[in-house]
Parts: sequence; C-alpha cells; structure tokens
Amino acid sequence: MSLSPYVPIIGLFAIAAAFALFSVGAARFAGPLRYNKAKLDAYECGIEPSPEPVGGGRFPVKFYLTAMLFIVFDIEIIFLYPWAVSFDALPIFGFVEMVLFMVAVFVAYAYVWRRGGLDWD
Repeated sequence: MSLSPYVPIIGLFAIAAAFALFSVGAARFAGPLRYNKAKLDAYECGIEPSPEPVGGGRFPVKFYLTAMLFIVFDIEIIFLYPWAVSFDALPIFGFVEMVLFMVAVFVAYAYVWRRGGLDWD
C-alpha cells in the first residue's frame, strides 16, 4: 500500500496547521497589549451588554430561526453548485430532481415568510 496519493492531503493539513499556529503566535506578539473594560467585555453586535437575571434569560427564537434559514440556503447552494457544473452531463432526471429540490426549499422559505420569521420587531 502506497501513501503517495495521500501526500498532497497531508501536506495541505500541515500547511493549514502551520498557518493557524503562525497566525495565533503572530497576533500574540504583534498586537497591542492595552486592555480595557470595553475590550474584555463580551461583544454583542455593538450593543452594550445588559445584566441578565441570575437564572439566565431566554434567548429570542428569531435568532435561531435566522441561523436555520442560513443553513437551509447554504445547503441549497452546496447542492446547486455541483449540479450547475455538471448540468450538461445529467439527463432529464437530474433536472427534475433539482427542480423538486428547489421547490421544497422555496416552500420552506414561503412558510417562514408567512409565519413572520423574516420580520425583526
């Protein structure tokens, strides 16, 4: 068994690990060491963090819904891209399957839209 087909993959992982380690190390030495209260606080999209109750507060469901919508449409793009690249090699079955997939995604989008999931109150 030869490992030669795996050498590029192992090399890519080694380069990625070296880049990650170098980036973390360089940031540690190159960055300023002036800490203040604002830098040490949790970042909440530019909004001042408010104190929470002792037992913790409920997180709005709209944030989770937005994350799930992102995942749904991200997965749609992941499936659409290879289909578009190999469109000419697929028979009519591939076209029909992709149309059914896009209809299912748009039904989910319409459902979320009708339920008010895209409205930020």
